[in-house]
Amino acid sequence: MNSKDRIPFLNTYYHNLSMAETLAAIQSAIIERRQLHHTVINAGKVVQLQKDLTLRTSVNDSDIINIDGQAVIWAAKFLSKPVKARVAGIDLMEQLVDMAARHQYTIYLLGAKEEVISRLVSIFEARYGQKLIVGFRNGYFSQAEEIGIFKEIEEKKPNMLFIAISTPKKENLLYTYKNEIKSVNLIMGVGGSFDVLSGYTKRAPLWMQKIGMEWFFRFIQEPLRMWKRYLIGNVAFLYLLFKAKLMTNKTKTDA
Repeated sequence: MNSKDRIPFLNTYYHNLSMAETLAAIQSAIIERRQLHHTVINAGKVVQLQKDLTLRTSVNDSDIINIDGQAVIWAAKFLSKPVKARVAGIDLMEQLVDMAARHQYTIYLLGAKEEVISRLVSIFEARYGQKLIVGFRNGYFSQAEEIGIFKEIEEKKPNMLFIAISTPKKENLLYTYKNEIKSVNLIMGVGGSFDVLSGYTKRAPLWMQKIGMEWFFRFIQEPLRMWKRYLIGNVAFLYLLFKAKLMTNKTKTDA
């Protein structure tokens, strides 16, 4: 990845890549049989990694960091940083699964509840055939089970691994075990994507995504679980953003 594409942003980074450029980079990694670690950032994750240094390391060590949240797109522009596009994790995953089917790549799915992942496997197999998925497992396991799970993934040798577990666990799992699964070409955390793609959770309409209100759509579906994350998280993100803007302006003034 060209170093000029890696943009510093509030103690982390993002790569200034379009969806097409991201897909091309991933396909190159598969063709060249090397591993590419992909992650995304949104406002909540940016806030979380300010204090969670393990999460910060796990994110910043990734090969590609795309912007998933619309709030980060606006913030990057507010800070006069270059940004081509939002590359949402769920949209990228859908295109990658389609790519895998077209090029006869294989995938492994890890995460979500058993009924969710089982339904998603059935959907993908009905759409793409039986050879696409070489393995899957729900996301409920102990720390003692982790090494065995990743050994199984390495034995299956999928081209793509998608992990649908919440932050920071999925980021830290990939960072911790990626050297144990070197045969996997793409390793990627996809959050709640399995729930949406299996039909258990609805995604915001496109117009809400475009105006940056996808978070609100999710909030009204699960208000008791999400209110703290969005209320406190959004305020904290705005604080970080304006603090960074003031520091930038001060630096320009001093210069």
